Amino acid sequence: TREMLARAKFVRDFGNEYVMMDILTAGWAGLQTVRDECDDLNLAIHAHRAFHAAFTRNKKHGASMKFVAETARLLGVDQLHIGTVIGKLESPKEEVFGLNERLKENWGRIKDVLPVCSGGLHPGLLPPLIKWLSKDIAIQVGGGIHGHPQGTRAGAKAVMAAIQAGIEGESLTEAAKKSKELAVAIKKWGYYKA
Repeated sequence: TREMLARAKFVRDFGNEYVMMDILTAGWAGLQTVRDECDDLNLAIHAHRAFHAAFTRNKKHGASMKFVAETARLLGVDQLHIGTVIGKLESPKEEVFGLNERLKENWGRIKDVLPVCSGGLHPGLLPPLIKWLSKDIAIQVGGGIHGHPQGTRAGAKAVMAAIQAGIEGESLTEAAKKSKELAVAIKKWGYYKA
């Protein structure tokens, strides 16, 4: 954990606001130690959950992602990956919806946690994600931005147009009439049809 604490200071010294931590490989004690340090450094913790499927997807192990999320919240993470119901890291709809709600519930003095969705997302998947989970989520789009045929800047514009459409309840086909970048993205990746 000394190395993790040194890295948190390094992150702060360069003017950043977050550290990302794989909470399952670091363990709960490691997370608590880093949380205490990050409180002193005024840094938020973006909690990654790599490795979770090794035990949360096997019903015989008895450890669910809900347990992981609740423990991470009690230990003070600020953001937590909850999966998506669409994209390449798809999780069961009931699980993702439940985690989204659980992280936002009123737990008295325990702060809520911002749910994070990522993994194979592109502009054509964002409006349903927002409709299902609300706009109070973090959406990470990597390849769905950088893989845009017109480049990264166009990919970012397409994502922003898709998010705006999702927030306003506008169909992607209508939004694409106003955003050539979104139209190109839809042509490449398609869009979710309910």
